[in-house]
Amino acid sequence: MLTDHWPLLGLRLTTPRLELHLPTDDELAALAELAAEGVHEPERMPFLVPWTDLPPAQRARSVVQHHWLRRGNWSPDDWALNLAVLENGRAVGLQTLAARDFAVLRQVSTGSWLGTRHQRQGIGTEMRAAVLHLAFAGLDATEARSGAFEDNPSSFAVSRKHGYQPDGIARHVVRGRPVTERRLRLTRERWQARCSVPVTLDGLAPCLPMFGLPADNGGQ
Repeated sequence: MLTDHWPLLGLRLTTPRLELHLPTDDELAALAELAAEGVHEPERMPFLVPWTDLPPAQRARSVVQHHWLRRGNWSPDDWALNLAVLENGRAVGLQTLAARDFAVLRQVSTGSWLGTRHQRQGIGTEMRAAVLHLAFAGLDATEARSGAFEDNPSSFAVSRKHGYQPDGIARHVVRGRPVTERRLRLTRERWQARCSVPVTLDGLAPCLPMFGLPADNGGQ
């Protein structure tokens, strides 16, 4: 079976409302179509790489190509787990957990997007909770980092709920204009004090070496 060679295909994160896993081909197509419909207001750009400025058909294709690229470039020292977020079996968005030199630094970062019609329903908070549980409870991370541009209050609201704290700023150029990113950091201790969403991990043990960890790391 393919999971024998790519065990990440068997990894499942489950919350009361959601399931997160690597998308099947049909689910990847659904994510592409969701992105083509739109994921934010056109007057603002929440992403450092403005992929959502592409025309709908190209935007959809970029989702597929990026997913294939990150799978193909995966290494234990540099990985990005792009998980489809499903509610009642329907793809509603994408949640990423990424790291470099994780075995040494024990530090992860997160990123995500939701289809416009699925926003402001609490899904963003729950899907972030799922990958934070994977990071801290499953992979024994010590801290998680995130960040957002100043005009993205919904992202900051999700981070506040999980206990992130300010961690400085960074300046970027997006759409030819300067923007300020406010960086955020969550320690294991603050996560343990705040985590309230129940999360179940399935299929993690055979995946541990792919994250740069020994098979007996203790993950679920």
